[in-house]
Amino acid sequence: MKTYPLQSISLESAKEKQFALIDEICKEFNGTEILSLGDLGVVAGINKPKTAEKVEKVLARYFNAEACILVTGAGTGALRWGLLSMLKPNQTILVHKAPIYPTTETSIEGLNLRIVEADFNDLKELEKVLTTEKIDGALVQYTRQKLDDHYDMKDVIEMIKKHHDVPIVTDDNYAVMKVNKIGVECGADLSGFSSFKLLGPEGVGILVGKQVYIDRVEKMNYSGGSKVQGWQAMEVLRGLVYAPVALAIQAEQNELLVETLNSGKIPHVKNAFLANAQSKVLLVEFDQEIAEEVLIEAEKRGAAPNPVGAESKYELVPMFYRVSGTFLKADPTLKKRMIRINPMRAGKNTVLRILEESVQAVTSCL
Repeated sequence: MKTYPLQSISLESAKEKQFALIDEICKEFNGTEILSLGDLGVVAGINKPKTAEKVEKVLARYFNAEACILVTGAGTGALRWGLLSMLKPNQTILVHKAPIYPTTETSIEGLNLRIVEADFNDLKELEKVLTTEKIDGALVQYTRQKLDDHYDMKDVIEMIKKHHDVPIVTDDNYAVMKVNKIGVECGADLSGFSSFKLLGPEGVGILVGKQVYIDRVEKMNYSGGSKVQGWQAMEVLRGLVYAPVALAIQAEQNELLVETLNSGKIPHVKNAFLANAQSKVLLVEFDQEIAEEVLIEAEKRGAAPNPVGAESKYELVPMFYRVSGTFLKADPTLKKRMIRINPMRAGKNTVLRILEESVQAVTSCL
C-alpha cells in the first residue's frame, strides 16, 4: 500500500521555529506581561482583551500573514468563521474529491454551498474543472483525506489562483509546526487550525490571513461572550512554543517504528507505513482480521484508546486507535485489519512492547 505522508521538518528546523516564535513574543510583550495570565473583557477601543490582541499580532507576524484572530470553537470554529467571511449562502465552493471532514461538511451545509469536486492529486483534472466550472471560493485541506492523496498544497493553490480570483481557505490542522509553510504562506487567503492540537487550551481556534477577512470575522464576533480571554490567549502562546520540538521528536519515533516493524520484528504485522490520517501516524496492517481485538489488549497495557484533541496537551502515552473515519469511508475493510498508532510523547520501545504483547495476547487465543 502506497502512502504519501507530509514531509515532517527536522528536529533542528523545529528548534528554529521555537526560537523564531520566542523572538516575536519578545518584540510584542515586556517581561512582566509574559509572566502574567492576561486580562479579561472587552477593552475600550479594541473590544477584546489586550493580551488576546497582542497574541494575535505575534501570530500574524510569525505566520507571515496580514492579521490573525483567536476564535471559539477550536479548528472547526476557525474554519467555519473563515468560510463565513469569504462566502455567502448558495455560492459555490471547490473541494478535493474525497470525504470531507465531518464538521467542515456541516459548515458547508449550513451555508448551503454548492460543492464542486476536483481531484487535487491530478493537476490536469483540476485545471479542467477550473476552466469549466464557476466557483466562488475553495477549501484545501493540508493533510491527507485518502490514503493515496499526494497533492502539493502550493501547487493546488497556484492552479486555483491561475484560473479564478477567488478566496481560498486552508484547513491546516495536523500540519502546523510540522511543515515548513502553512497554507497562507503558500498563497492561500486564510488558514484555520486548532490550538488544542498544538498543546494549547481546549476550544480555541486560530485564523490567520488577509486583513479583509479577519476584519469580517471580528465584526461577526462582536459580543463579549464570543471573545477569547487573555488567559486563553497566553495558553495558546505557551503551547505553540513547545509544539514544534515535541512534534518533531514524535515524527522521529514514527520513522524508527516503521523501519523496525517492516523488518519483521513482530509476528502478524504484514505492513507498516506512515500516513496523515488526519495527524501523521503509524498505520499497522495485520495478516489477519485482528485489529479490533489488538486495540482492546493495547488499552490494558497503557495505550490511550482514543484521542482527546489529537495531539493535545493531555495526550502523553501512545494512542492505539482505529483508522480515521475519512479513511474508513474510502475503504471500510480497513476496520478489521489495520490500526493507527501515534507515539505522542513515547519512545519507540514502549510502542513496540505494547504492540507485541497485544498481538501475542490475541493470536494465542486463535
